[in-house]
Amino acid sequence: MAAGAARCRRIFLNHLDSYCGRSIGEYLSGCVVGASLESVEEEEEENEDHLEAEVSRRPKEGLYQIVGTLSKPESTKPSFAEETYAVSSQKELLSYLLECDIILYNITEDANQIKEATWAASALRMEIEHFATPKMFILISTVMSWAKSKPPDPEDSEIPFTEEDYRRRKPHPNFIDHINAEKLVLKLGKNNKHAFSTYVVASGIQYGAGEGVLHYFFKIGWLSETAAIPVFGHGNNCIPTIHVRDLAAVLQNIADHRPKFHYILAVDESAHTFQELIKCISKNVGPGKIEKIPEENAFLSKELTQMHVDMLLVNLRMEAMFLKETFNIKWVAQTGLVENIEQIVEEYKQSRGLLPLKVYIHGPPGVGKSTIAEEICKHYKLHHIKIKDVISESIAKLEKIVAPKEVDSDSVRQEGEEGEDDEEEGENLEEAHELLAEIKESMEQNAGRLDDQYVIKLFKDKLKSMPCRNQGYVLDGFPKTYDQARDLFNLEEEEEIASKIPKYDKIITPEFVISLTASDEFLKNRIINLPESVVAGTHYTQDRFLQSLNNFREINVDDETVLNYFDELEIHPQFIDVAKYEDSENRFVVKEIIKEIGEPRNYGLTDEEKESLERKAAEECLAREAKEKAERERREAEERAERIANWEEWNKHLEEVKKQEQELLEAQSIPLRNYLMKHVMPTLMQGLNECCKIRPDDPVDFLAEYLFKNNPDVK
Repeated sequence: MAAGAARCRRIFLNHLDSYCGRSIGEYLSGCVVGASLESVEEEEEENEDHLEAEVSRRPKEGLYQIVGTLSKPESTKPSFAEETYAVSSQKELLSYLLECDIILYNITEDANQIKEATWAASALRMEIEHFATPKMFILISTVMSWAKSKPPDPEDSEIPFTEEDYRRRKPHPNFIDHINAEKLVLKLGKNNKHAFSTYVVASGIQYGAGEGVLHYFFKIGWLSETAAIPVFGHGNNCIPTIHVRDLAAVLQNIADHRPKFHYILAVDESAHTFQELIKCISKNVGPGKIEKIPEENAFLSKELTQMHVDMLLVNLRMEAMFLKETFNIKWVAQTGLVENIEQIVEEYKQSRGLLPLKVYIHGPPGVGKSTIAEEICKHYKLHHIKIKDVISESIAKLEKIVAPKEVDSDSVRQEGEEGEDDEEEGENLEEAHELLAEIKESMEQNAGRLDDQYVIKLFKDKLKSMPCRNQGYVLDGFPKTYDQARDLFNLEEEEEIASKIPKYDKIITPEFVISLTASDEFLKNRIINLPESVVAGTHYTQDRFLQSLNNFREINVDDETVLNYFDELEIHPQFIDVAKYEDSENRFVVKEIIKEIGEPRNYGLTDEEKESLERKAAEECLAREAKEKAERERREAEERAERIANWEEWNKHLEEVKKQEQELLEAQSIPLRNYLMKHVMPTLMQGLNECCKIRPDDPVDFLAEYLFKNNPDVK
């Protein structure tokens, strides 16, 4: 590697928080500049320790630095990004682009980015004279710009397209903007290639690391809610694909090599049909079957966009000759999705955080195992595994297999019932016949009970089914004994390896063991208080319950109990005393178990579930507001009535007081009136008469003097 190449190079990438952007950015941020120039064969021949030492000695500044924009402003900055930009103008964006050595624009996920990508390439071309260092522009486009191309050889449809055919490519009608962007980007890089080189990468349908377009089918399979995964149309169309990290490796090679050929196909070596891809996903994640449905039904799903549907229905055979001849790629999935499905499924589950929760509930009869198990299953969306259900479902399934099948030539058959699967079912038919006969014979000989060996087999099959492997389960009371647990969970291979921990099947063994405890007296009182309607037809009748309780106590006092088995595996049980909570509905017990298990490890709520919860919350809110309003109106009416009553009482009291005061005043005025009438009024009348006769100048003084002179008291 040249000395100058070891310097860090800055890469701009749009939408770092998208599926493709995140994977590409994370991959390139860990790449040393120029690393792909080294021969892959030489690297493989080097000693691993020597290689690790060499990598650790490489300077950090030799790594690519990733900067870019986010599709959602509220998204957090990815850990691999040096910087993220919230761009408010083209001028601001151009200033950021000029700081970078390599500009990547991905238009495979968001068609709205095409306009920005073509503007960016044109703006950079206009600034070429001011470049401090040479720049490279890479447009990540899609093979959909080839969707309507005429075959290279009309007589042989198996001959694939290669990069050399790119001038004859014809786009899908909905991807005309993509091909126009490709042509413009290639045109802008024709002159002065040393200062400004441009490349177009036609990417296959991306998968891996959480999944992009194919995520819809992985999710359907993982949720296990349908009997078959849909295939739109006939399914025989060939879809070019590439693992998203292999696409990132192609971009790394372009950045390092600066190849002379500027239009590059990025597809793996597979040539799988849509049907083959979905069938593989169904077998490894879902129910194992696929169902062909009309193409137009694809639009019934809210999760599939028009772009997604167009990509799934494309029919192209492509071979990336340039990748093989020129680039050094450490492929993740060179042979495609089908051949690498186990790794792809593991990536999908890890990146989406989809890990199964496996719980075993242990406890005496009447302690509430089934009720608590149901609540745990509802909270975590797990499968409730009860011994009665497992046996009845298994027998029904076996009877369905051995029953004669009716052939309907007019109906569309499921792919899982054709071809190879028909042969597999033919081989399993005899086994199903034999197993069903043995199960029925065992139940007849044991008064309806089934021997442990058959119960163990049915439980193993149930726990290894895709629904239990995907979401997880809650085992309700089975296994009951040490031997049952050992036979169910231990590996059937050699057990001679000396180890303190027995070898067990981690796929089906529970990781949480909950032991519910309670005294016999508490359990008896609980059962006695159960309604007759609940007890009828169950083992909670007095005789059967006491017998079941005694049996439980007997098998759980030995040294080899079912809990001892889990202790040996270092899966230590959590003991919960149900009696301590005094809660007949076990709500506090469920909360305690949820606290122990932790957060769910599956998909969040679906759109329908969110709408249902929002609707329920809105209804509860309206009901609560109506109740509060009614209560408020009731209180106001009571207060108003109380105020009116108080006012009337106060007015009545005031009238009474006034009346009493008037009577008192009248009573007090009688002596004074009598005095005036007897002693004052006669003299006053005489004075007034005299005043009228004499007519003095000042009648008031005259009257006062008259009263003084003629006052009988003065005499």
